[in-house]
Amino acid sequence: MEDGSSDGDCDRDRIRNICILAHVDHGKTTLADHLIAAAGGGVVHPKLAGRVRFMDYLDEEQRRAITMKSSSILLRYRDHAVNLIDSPGHIDFCSEVSTAARLSDGALLLVDAVEGVHIQTHAVLRQCWIERLTPCLVLNKLDRLITELKLTPSEAYTRLLRIVHEVNGIVSAYKSEKYLSDVDSLLAGTGTTGSTGETLEDYDDNEDVFQPQKGNVIFACALDGWGFGIREFAEIYASKLGASVNALLRALWGPRYFNPKTKMIVGKKGAGPNKKPMFVQFVLEPLWQVYQGALEGDKGLVEKVIRSFNLSVPPRELQNKDVKVVLQAVMSRWLPLSDAVLSMVIRCLPDPVAAQAFRISRLIPKREVVGDVVEEGVVEEAEKTRKAVEGCDIGDEVPCVAFVSKMFAVPVKMLPGQRGQVANGYGDEGEGDSDECFLAFARIFSGVLYAGQRVFVLSALYDPLKGESMQKHIQEAEMKSLYLMMGQGLKVVTSAKAGNLVAIGGLGQHILKSATLSSTRNCWPFSSMAFQVAPTLRVAIEPSDPADVGALLKGLRLLNRADPFVEVTVSSRGEHVLAAAGEVHLERCVKDLKERFAKVSLEVSPPLVSYKETIEGEVLNVMENLKVLSRRSDYVEKTTPNGRCVVRVQVMKLLPSLTKVLDESSDLLVDIIGVKSGQTLKSLETQRPSILENENPVEVLKKRILDAVEGDILSRNEDDKDHAEKCKLKWLKILRRIWALGPRQIGPNLLFTPDIKAESTGSSVLIRGCSHVSERLGFVADCGTSDSVAEMSSTANQALYMDAEHLESSVISGFQLATSAGPLCDEPMWGLAFVVEARISPFSGQNDESETPQQSEQYGIFAGQVIATVKDACRAAVLQNKPRLVEAMYFCELNTPTEYLGPMYAVLSRRRARVLKEEMQEGSPFFTVHAYVPVSESFGFADELRRWTSGAASALLVLSHWEALPEDPFFVPKTEEEIEEFGDGSSVLPNTARKLIDAVRRRKGLPVEEKVVQHGTKQRTLARKV
Repeated sequence: MEDGSSDGDCDRDRIRNICILAHVDHGKTTLADHLIAAAGGGVVHPKLAGRVRFMDYLDEEQRRAITMKSSSILLRYRDHAVNLIDSPGHIDFCSEVSTAARLSDGALLLVDAVEGVHIQTHAVLRQCWIERLTPCLVLNKLDRLITELKLTPSEAYTRLLRIVHEVNGIVSAYKSEKYLSDVDSLLAGTGTTGSTGETLEDYDDNEDVFQPQKGNVIFACALDGWGFGIREFAEIYASKLGASVNALLRALWGPRYFNPKTKMIVGKKGAGPNKKPMFVQFVLEPLWQVYQGALEGDKGLVEKVIRSFNLSVPPRELQNKDVKVVLQAVMSRWLPLSDAVLSMVIRCLPDPVAAQAFRISRLIPKREVVGDVVEEGVVEEAEKTRKAVEGCDIGDEVPCVAFVSKMFAVPVKMLPGQRGQVANGYGDEGEGDSDECFLAFARIFSGVLYAGQRVFVLSALYDPLKGESMQKHIQEAEMKSLYLMMGQGLKVVTSAKAGNLVAIGGLGQHILKSATLSSTRNCWPFSSMAFQVAPTLRVAIEPSDPADVGALLKGLRLLNRADPFVEVTVSSRGEHVLAAAGEVHLERCVKDLKERFAKVSLEVSPPLVSYKETIEGEVLNVMENLKVLSRRSDYVEKTTPNGRCVVRVQVMKLLPSLTKVLDESSDLLVDIIGVKSGQTLKSLETQRPSILENENPVEVLKKRILDAVEGDILSRNEDDKDHAEKCKLKWLKILRRIWALGPRQIGPNLLFTPDIKAESTGSSVLIRGCSHVSERLGFVADCGTSDSVAEMSSTANQALYMDAEHLESSVISGFQLATSAGPLCDEPMWGLAFVVEARISPFSGQNDESETPQQSEQYGIFAGQVIATVKDACRAAVLQNKPRLVEAMYFCELNTPTEYLGPMYAVLSRRRARVLKEEMQEGSPFFTVHAYVPVSESFGFADELRRWTSGAASALLVLSHWEALPEDPFFVPKTEEEIEEFGDGSSVLPNTARKLIDAVRRRKGLPVEEKVVQHGTKQRTLARKV
């Protein structure tokens, strides 16, 4: 066992924490191999770099040739310690990118020079922007431009220039998004006057983020181990051309030309005809010459380069008959990749002190302390801790703060030291005999961590100001061991200072997925990580042998802790449901369950696809929809079994943009409405951060809703501005009547209070409700109904009004139940608005009494009857208004060679895909096709695509949006044309919507209308008389 400090003699300004981010198969792990071979202490031989894939140490990763988890290794380069985290590029493992980005200060963004910017490149750049990382760009696979695409140096330069511009365009789009939201908040008056200058000062500098002349762009071929920045060539040519290095740095990228007669660097105007940019002339052409010399067998060109740059290449490698070996030998010595990348990392990426000062607003957003009930000392200590994180302090009195981004499982036999010391923390007590040990993947942000130290484990919901009520969100734990991560290997250390990455043993029982560690309980927890997608692929799992249920439960608990993204739940039918990000992720989870965690044979169900239910209506005439709410004829009426309550329900479809805002703002609604149940810590942590620091969530959501309504109305009434204004005013009036949201009080369905004009008639009393949600969202000042109720109750039947007030919660409960399980197939409703008018009347002859005990026993409690009646009425109203099924859609990006376009389109058409666009990638034989594919049709899509295109086409699926199926599931021919086409309806085949509904109903055990006997024949007797 090795003891010692994890950071050796490195000061904080000599530490760099970086992650490698890119689209799948753009060369992340190959690049990491070369960096490890050069600076990893001899764990990878330079000749094996690029082929051994050292960071992909799982069998499944080696077999599939993709990275599936983020892993860290410590490199030492020029007296600096570089903590390198390799992350996956596949969309199914994007949660691992989130965990890597949180612990890093900078990022190496890889882009394939042939394939260019892809959908996952956008995603990882957004992750960088959210986590406030400093990025550097590596344009990889430059050799493919020469060997595969056969481009000239000038064509290659144009292509590289376009990729750099495109990446810069993505970053500037995120900057402008932030800039516009900041300007909006200032105009709305939410920003304080004192911070106006500070808020906008960052936007004065409009220069591109990635500029080769700044040194933060590298051109590389990771497989052959060579790469360079412009600085390397500027230093080579400075003496030859008689120019300074800085002048050449500015000239070697962009429209700068060299005039050999005057030996001057000139712009476009001073350059003659057919002049090549300096980057082409001095950088790309020598590279092309080396490659062409080697590929065509011209040894003279290769030896000329070796002599020019004084390279020491062994003759044996030069005489090798394999051209690739010769090229690799020359290029890796002339332009070593590791030196170019690591020197850029040290020069361009920040150390922990500078990075944490820049990232603090994202890591621990500043909190507003409301009221004066809290102790002054608590706030002071919490602010002192935040300041320590901001400065990355390591003093003796500084509180120790660390963040655990994920838990990962390691076989006990892989741990250094005795088994007895480390077999800890497997979930529940009594699981210490497991073969897996859980370690926390953590970054220390302030102070010094010691093995054996006791710390507080804070969840994302912890608030130090709330004291006793927060006990369930804080635990005390002992860190039993600290390890330095070296890929698969671990090195025991006794202590680690701020700015370092470590693995911590002993926290398995205290942390589920992520947490903040602090030596003081008065510390704000770190903000939750941003995940790009939610786990959408769900399957039910059961053991092949029912006796193995215990082992399966234990395995599911371990898997839930080991994977930062998987969700394990128990359905209403008692099934154990596993939710994963995609097919590859699911296969990996099931394999881990079978072989590592549960070690039993499993039965996995077909995927359980989620749907939603809505009603028909392209909201073309908004005024007509709004009139529905005031109409007296278009409603569904139901009566409670005891006859005391009559419920009338009207339903309309919400504006699509309003539905989308409500659906995407569930995290804000939780804060605003204060949901007690239904939202677990896990679901809160996986929400994407959609609110900027120092903003009031009520104002943010109110502005989003108003913008959505206004934008939707204006887009539909571009010609008639007066009509649009009327619609907007009517919507604003209706938004003041929001009684509740559903399902789970935060869904995209609205319950409006009944119209006040529809007051009590005769002896019945209207359950009026109160616009609680409108009040919370700031659309109305207060409900203002209690006074009127009190006035009426003085003249009318007091008991009846009291009953009406008590039954308000029953109406809301009925609405919540109805929206959580619609009439088509018990799936949640989507984008609907309900008005529920419930009137209660006294019993005949018993006006002054409540229910008699006999009637209560006969029909059940009155509140329960109201709940059931409201639920049935809401579901009946949906059925009456042309119900439609809503399905989730994937956005699919496909890349395929021209000759396989036909088979690819055949696969897409079989999957009900809708093609959005197709375009040829400039300078390559590849087509990029964008399409929408229903989630229900996506299973096995990648395998079928590979099979039909002989492995040439690749697809990436990202959850995009929800879309209503236009087909009527209850279609019956009515018009003459329909009857002529389909007959009387008896022979109409079930359409897609009906098939999907029947499949879900069958799975849930609901009744399905279908013929039991498909092809019945008349029974024949043996005598065959008939």
